[in-house]
Amino acid sequence: MRALVISGGGSKGAFAGGIADYLIRELGHNYDMFLGTSTGSLLLPLLSIGKVEEIKKVFTTVTQDDIFSSNPFKYYKDKNGEFKTRMNHLNIIKMFMKNKKTLGESENLRKLIRRSFTLADFTELNKSDKKVVVTVANLSRNCIEYKHSDKCHYLDFCDWVWTSSNLVPFMSLVNKNGCDYADGGFGIFIPIRKAIKMGALEIDAIVLKTEERSSTISTSKNVLDLFLNSFSFMINQIAINNIDISYFAGKDNKIKINYYYIPNRLTDNVLIFEPERMSKWWDDGFKYAASHNPVIHDSRRKFFNIFG
Repeated sequence: MRALVISGGGSKGAFAGGIADYLIRELGHNYDMFLGTSTGSLLLPLLSIGKVEEIKKVFTTVTQDDIFSSNPFKYYKDKNGEFKTRMNHLNIIKMFMKNKKTLGESENLRKLIRRSFTLADFTELNKSDKKVVVTVANLSRNCIEYKHSDKCHYLDFCDWVWTSSNLVPFMSLVNKNGCDYADGGFGIFIPIRKAIKMGALEIDAIVLKTEERSSTISTSKNVLDLFLNSFSFMINQIAINNIDISYFAGKDNKIKINYYYIPNRLTDNVLIFEPERMSKWWDDGFKYAASHNPVIHDSRRKFFNIFG
C-alpha cells in the first residue's frame, strides 16, 4: 500500500500542491491512502479523486477574504518587495467586544471547503477504495484525533478538514461534540507514523519546512511577530520530533519513506494568502519535484542529523 502524506504549512501548501501534482499526474503514482495536517488536509480530498486541476485553482486564486471572516492581520509589501504583517487592531477589538475566544475567525474558509469539495466529490471518494485521514487537536481532552473520510458524513468531514486548518488564536476555535478543537499541527506536523500504522509500505512525505533543523527568522517587532515566531519555533520542534519518530518506525518495519522538503524558507507568515505568490509556489513545487529525487534517509545520515 502506498500513502501520500502532507504536512501543515499554511499558504506554503501551494508548494506541496505542486509536488503532489507532479507525483500524481507525471509519475502516475497511485495512492491507497492520503493523510494530512492543516493545509495538507485541505489538499488531499480533491487529490484523492484525481481532481488536481480543481485544487490547483483553489490554491492559486485564494485570498485573505476567502479564508478570514475576521482577519487579525494586515499585510503589505516593504521597499524590498517582501510581504510584512501588522495587527488589524480594529478587527481584534471587535472580536473582544463580541466576547470571542480568538483574535480572528475563519468561517470563510469553511464555506470555501464546501464549495470546492462538494457532496458529489465526497460520494465519489467513498465509492473508491481510497482513504483520506485528517489530523485535529482536541484541546479539551489534550490529545490528537484522526478523522477518516469513510467514517464521517459529508458536512462532518468538511468540518474536520476546516478544523485541522485552524491555527488558533488567529483563526476559529471549533467546538464540536462538546470539545474544543484546533489545528492538528499543535501535536502532529506530519502524520507519517499514522500512515505506517494503517499499513502503508511506501510513503511519499511532503514536508513544508527546509531539511535544516534550524533557520534564522526576523526578530520580533511587535506582539504579532512574537506570536508568530513563537508558533514557528514550536511547530518546528514538533516537526523534527515527528520526522525522527517516523523514520525509526519506518526503519523498524522496513517501510520506504521518500521525503520531499522545501528547498528554502518561503515566508515568515504562513497566514498570508496572496494569489500571485501562491501560484508561483505551485509551479516551483512542480519543477522542484521534477528535478530532485526524494530524500531517502539512510541510517548513517539520519544518525548524524539527529545526534551530530
